[in-house]
Amino acid sequence: MAGNSKRPGAVRKPGSKKGAQVGTGGHRRKALEGKGPTPKAEDRPYHPAHKRKAAAERAAGKTAGGARRVQRVAKSHELVVGRNSAVEALRAQIPVSAVYLAAGIDADDRTREIVAAVAARNLPVKEIRKPELDALTDRAVHQGVALEVPAYSYADPADLLDIAAERGDAPLIVALDGITDPRNLGATLRSAGAFGVDGLVVPSRRSAGVTATAWKVSAGAAARVPVARATNLVRALQDYKKAGCFVVGLDGHGETRIGDLELATEPLVVVLGSEGKGLSRLVQETCDLVVSIPMAAATESLNAGTAVGIALYEIAQRRNR
Repeated sequence: MAGNSKRPGAVRKPGSKKGAQVGTGGHRRKALEGKGPTPKAEDRPYHPAHKRKAAAERAAGKTAGGARRVQRVAKSHELVVGRNSAVEALRAQIPVSAVYLAAGIDADDRTREIVAAVAARNLPVKEIRKPELDALTDRAVHQGVALEVPAYSYADPADLLDIAAERGDAPLIVALDGITDPRNLGATLRSAGAFGVDGLVVPSRRSAGVTATAWKVSAGAAARVPVARATNLVRALQDYKKAGCFVVGLDGHGETRIGDLELATEPLVVVLGSEGKGLSRLVQETCDLVVSIPMAAATESLNAGTAVGIALYEIAQRRNR
């Protein structure tokens, strides 16, 4: 009863194992100490986060239980994938740190040339299963071949003029303004290689770089056509103009047709904008002339690779005359 000072406290019976103890204060403190910090969700085997992490690791080629793991390419290196790209890279004597071949790859002229070049240069070869090569190349169309090469070494915009001077021809340079798709860069490289372009210039920001995808689409032209990076594309174009080059923009709204370009035989820089936005305002203002490719009214625009191919063909035709 409340206020009953004679009420006894909780007392164990004399016959219990632990003997009689008055009260429980402090006797269960050890039981409340806990078992340390709670593990992260991804480290708890039955948590959904752990299952997601395990699935991601499996997709990346990692397996539990000591199975063979897919080697990852260091950030300082890139992969050149595909047989044509690999052949061109080896012909150009590009440094190669490793060669990956899919087990059981079928032999053709390209693979035989790759194997012969690899043997001649005594390059390290790693034969791996196709699923592992798929994971290593991020599921690119590798055709059973991948080369690990140092990250692409970009030239300086001024270097392209020196290359043209060594050839003894009027400089022909292509500059890309806002091309962010590496496939378009690769297609442009392929066209540039076909029509004797001295090099490409791309901005260092908001622009596609020479990645494995660009290598693949270029069909090896990335090994022959140098690519320069400009911190400021407008300033680079102005420097070309000071060096005696004419800067010609390629845009659907240009009043002059590319086939009528009288400057084609002069030192020339052809600037190409993105398919959607075209040339940026400052770049267009820097151009000496803006030309267009005549098209049917139903066609709004061409992708960068197609447009630059047509433009370079027309320029080559005039130069050959």
